[in-house]
Amino acid sequence: MKAGIISDTHGLLRPEAVRALTGCDLIVHAGDIGKPEILDELQALAPLEVVRGNNDLKLPWAAGLADQRCFDMHGWQTLLVHDIADVPAELDEAVRVVITGHSHKPLIDWREGRLYLNPGSAGPRRFKLPVTVAVIEVERSHVQPRIIQLLE
Repeated sequence: MKAGIISDTHGLLRPEAVRALTGCDLIVHAGDIGKPEILDELQALAPLEVVRGNNDLKLPWAAGLADQRCFDMHGWQTLLVHDIADVPAELDEAVRVVITGHSHKPLIDWREGRLYLNPGSAGPRRFKLPVTVAVIEVERSHVQPRIIQLLE
């Protein structure tokens, strides 16, 4: 299974991001979506897991989106929240992947056998941070995450 991870689009779904996510079996958006049309476009590519971000809180269309989601990603229990500060200090032992956004900084970090992944920001460039998404190749026994830079 291949999962595409995107965050912090802030109303901009770049064609480069769509190309990078095409062919994924699942797409995960870690919040700060910006426009509901972005979710429609992503849902047209694959099933979608999504949480709202801090900038989505004031948008009426995002009121029905969760702040946190747990789901199974091909046998890997996954926690999705926008801001890593909102990840519970005591995580359920079953959670093996934590996906966040918010910082706009891509991150792949293994902590005590648990993957912490931030795909960075795929929306408008912020400061000198890269414009990125992530892809995770998921098998029952392991996951292989990678960051994809969308712009030079």
